[in-house]
Amino acid sequence: MRDQKRGVTAADPDLQETGAVLDEARVQEIIEEYEGATRKFEGPMRWVIRIAAILMSLWGLYSAAGTVPAQLLRAVHVGFLFFLAFLLYPPSKRLRRLTVLDWVLALAGVAAMAYIVVDFDEFVYRSVTPNTLDLVLGIVTIVLVLEAGRRTTGPILPILAILALVYAFAGPYLPAPWTHRGYPLTRLVGLQYMTLEGIFGVPIGVSATFIILFTLYGAILDMSGAGSFFVDFSFAAMGRRRSGAGRTVTLASFLLGGPSGSGVATTVTLGSITYPILRKAGYDRESAGAILSAGGIGAVLSPPVMGAASFLIAELTRVSYLEVIKWSLLPTLLYYLSILLMIELDTVKLGTREVPMETKPLGQLVRTYWFHFTSLVVIVIFLALGFSAMWAVLWSMLVAVLVSYLRRDTALTPKKLLAALEQGALSVLGVAATTATAGILIGVVNLTGLGLKFSSIIIDLAGGNLFLTLLYTAIVLLILGLALPITASYIVAAVITAPALIRLGVPEPAAHMFIFYYALLSEVSPPTALSCFAVSAITGGNPYKTMWKTWKYALPAFIVPFMFTLRPEGVSLLLIGSWPQVLLGVATSVVGITALVAGAGGWLLGHASWLQRVMLVAAGLLLIYPTPVGDVVGFSLFAAALVWQYLGLRSRAGGQQQASA
Repeated sequence: MRDQKRGVTAADPDLQETGAVLDEARVQEIIEEYEGATRKFEGPMRWVIRIAAILMSLWGLYSAAGTVPAQLLRAVHVGFLFFLAFLLYPPSKRLRRLTVLDWVLALAGVAAMAYIVVDFDEFVYRSVTPNTLDLVLGIVTIVLVLEAGRRTTGPILPILAILALVYAFAGPYLPAPWTHRGYPLTRLVGLQYMTLEGIFGVPIGVSATFIILFTLYGAILDMSGAGSFFVDFSFAAMGRRRSGAGRTVTLASFLLGGPSGSGVATTVTLGSITYPILRKAGYDRESAGAILSAGGIGAVLSPPVMGAASFLIAELTRVSYLEVIKWSLLPTLLYYLSILLMIELDTVKLGTREVPMETKPLGQLVRTYWFHFTSLVVIVIFLALGFSAMWAVLWSMLVAVLVSYLRRDTALTPKKLLAALEQGALSVLGVAATTATAGILIGVVNLTGLGLKFSSIIIDLAGGNLFLTLLYTAIVLLILGLALPITASYIVAAVITAPALIRLGVPEPAAHMFIFYYALLSEVSPPTALSCFAVSAITGGNPYKTMWKTWKYALPAFIVPFMFTLRPEGVSLLLIGSWPQVLLGVATSVVGITALVAGAGGWLLGHASWLQRVMLVAAGLLLIYPTPVGDVVGFSLFAAALVWQYLGLRSRAGGQQQASA
């Protein structure tokens, strides 16, 4: 985000004493510390990088509007990835200087992709019998993909890909059930480099089409000042009440959305602006960090522009992106409902207070910058009209550019548009490297049948029990999330665990959404919890305490996926099924989440006794497990706790009146 500090300041100068108001450079430094640092160039190299990035975005726009063979489209995309990644990302934190080796790797990658483009008509027919040059350049490409993945996202995913390649060679020598007939070098190189089954498979295809376009759309919105407006709007709409500081962070995270697919970036960006206000409102460092972390994760969940993994869901389940938006809508609203309820409890328990804000009145903001709200609905409108996701985002970009000219300060001038083209390409590099590396893994899994073997093993370990299978899947994802970004965690788990869930009767949409949610939660899960550690650099709080408090706010995100997978009726939360089922699912889930939050927080109408808390937690758990008996008992327990508290408060109020009389 850029220029988000414009227009929102704390009226009380004491806020500056927290030392938490950070400039844009420091914000970027914190993000890079947890997501990988890039080299900063000046002079001619700055122009080399800028021109290459702009050309990468223009290629994405051209291929979306025109007709380009899939393999050719993906090869050019990977060529730009190689050139930019090896020049921008150093091989280690110590070796930041650009070296001759970086240039060699960048140009070798371009040459390997240019070979595909130049010899395309003959190349695509030689995958079963590659010639010597095919083999050499194929091996070079595989090595470069692994190194690009290591530089941009860390070593874990490349190590998994290497282990997959070793498994493909060593199949005949492995014990059952891992054994297979084994594959020679020519077969593997042909698969990975010369077909659409390996490096150039579905994941990199999604990066080259959907992800780069939506990332570019996010950059265009950012350059037009939409991000700044949403933060200002949140302060104006929510800031003037005791719970206003927490509500402001929550609303801003929802409106900002997650085109980058990064909870860390959203958390740190928001934290740099809003932490002083949270601190002044009465939140301790860890509670403030927890609200920011939970909000940052929510931004990636929030439709219409979610994280990169959401586009992979659409492609792997063979549905339109509009369907994925529909599936995510209710779980996202439940997630934010929980955060808002927890914030209201904090208002009472922490004694938070209103913080006067110097911001434009809400009405004036809306009248002046109303057109920024179009970004929340225009994509959905185009999708609903039957446009493909690529055409929907192309037309949405055009709308964003046109409406920006309604005001001089938001107008997307040619200079701003070029900056957006540059930023859009640079933002997609990490995802592109992740998806290319994951393509190696997926190619081997499909070739050897490893996915089916994993599924059988998981089901056998769970004894065919669906709950245990879901639990093991969640554990696998949380472990993967210790070292992999959200997109990589989703891809790996979708390959090895989704088939197991589907075999046990979980509908395909629910299986993939379950995996997506737990891949996402890895950013706030122990022991690494990247979002929590990153925001602690701003708040100065203990990252481990921040992490555990974040769990309190993010609790529904851990529970809701079980709601739509344990029983067939649960898919109503994904807006699948008849309207009576959907309405019943909404009602039970809202009351269930409210009961869980009240039980966990120890407050409903007033302070809850330990027995009332037990009743509320039990009611919440029963209501989120979709059975008729559970719904009746859950509603009854919640109603009983509510009446009990009401009568108790009324009795105490009557006693106080008699005492005062």
